[in-house]
Amino acid sequence: MTRAVVFAYHDVGVRCLSVLLDAGVEVALVVTHTDAPGETIWFDSVAQVAARYDIPAVTPDDPNTPEFVETIRALAPDFLFSFYYRQMLKAPLLALPRRGALNMHGSLLPQYRGRVPVNWAIIHGERETGATLHYMTVKPDAGHIVDQQAVPILGDDTAADVFRKVTCAAEITLHRALPGLIAGTAHATPQDLSQGGYFGARRAEHGRIDWSQSASTIHNLIRAVAPPYPGAYTTVQGMPLRILRSRVVGDHPAARASPTLYCDQDACHVLCGGGGTLRILELELDDEAIRPADFYQRYGAGPFPL
Repeated sequence: MTRAVVFAYHDVGVRCLSVLLDAGVEVALVVTHTDAPGETIWFDSVAQVAARYDIPAVTPDDPNTPEFVETIRALAPDFLFSFYYRQMLKAPLLALPRRGALNMHGSLLPQYRGRVPVNWAIIHGERETGATLHYMTVKPDAGHIVDQQAVPILGDDTAADVFRKVTCAAEITLHRALPGLIAGTAHATPQDLSQGGYFGARRAEHGRIDWSQSASTIHNLIRAVAPPYPGAYTTVQGMPLRILRSRVVGDHPAARASPTLYCDQDACHVLCGGGGTLRILELELDDEAIRPADFYQRYGAGPFPL
C-alpha cells in the first residue's frame, strides 16, 4: 500500500485529502493548522476530515524542527503532499519521502508563483487560472509539473468565486495524476521560470482604492479582495467606505481630474480618474451595510469627491 504524510489546510486541503483516501492511499499523518484567532473561517476543516477517518492530526508551530523531521522520518512515507499548507517545507523534510514531495498550487504554473495566487490573478485582470500539481523544491513553486487544470475567470467573478473553481480543479488534477504517481509512470515537466512571476502575501491595507486608476482596474481590485477577504476601501464624507461588489458600466479611456461618487434612488456610480464608470452594487459606510438607495436618502445625490 502507498503511504503518505499530508500537510493540508483550507478547502483544497480537504478535497485533495479526500482524493487520496478514496484511492486507498494510507495517510499515516495529517499536518494542519490551528485556525488563527480573528480570521474569518469560511472554508472546510482538514482536521475534521482526519478525525472522520481516524487519522492522527497535528498542528506544529514549526514543521521544520529536527524533532518533527524525525517524527516524519519514522513514518517512512512514500509521498509527502502539501495541499494549501501555509508554511514552507524545508530541505530535510522534502528529502524524506521515498517517491517524492508534491504540492498543489492555485495557479497555472509558472504563472503566479508564491502567495494568494487567485487574488493576484484577478487583480491583474486574468481571464484564466487553475491548479497545478508539482514536485516541491527548496525554491517555492519551482519544481517539475506533473499535471494542471485550467478554469475560467469571468469578468465579475470575486476571489471566492474563483477559489471554488480552483478547488475543483485541484481535485480533478490530483485524481487524474494519482494513478500514475502510485504506479511510477507519471511524467514531470520542468518549469520555465522566465515565463512567470513570484508574488508575495497581501495585507488588508493593500485594499485601499486608488481612484486615479481606470474603472476596470479598480473593479479588479474590488472583486479580488471582496468578502470573505477584507474588502476594498476608501473614504467619503470623512467616513470609511468599504465597497464589496461593483460592475463596470462604462470604461471609455477619458481621464478625469477629480474622481467623483454620485447617487440616485436606484444606484451609486463612480466616475474614475483613469477613465470609465463603476456601478457600486454593495457597500458598507462606517462599518454599516447600506443600500445605494439609503445612501441617497441620507446624503443626497452628490457629487462626492474621492
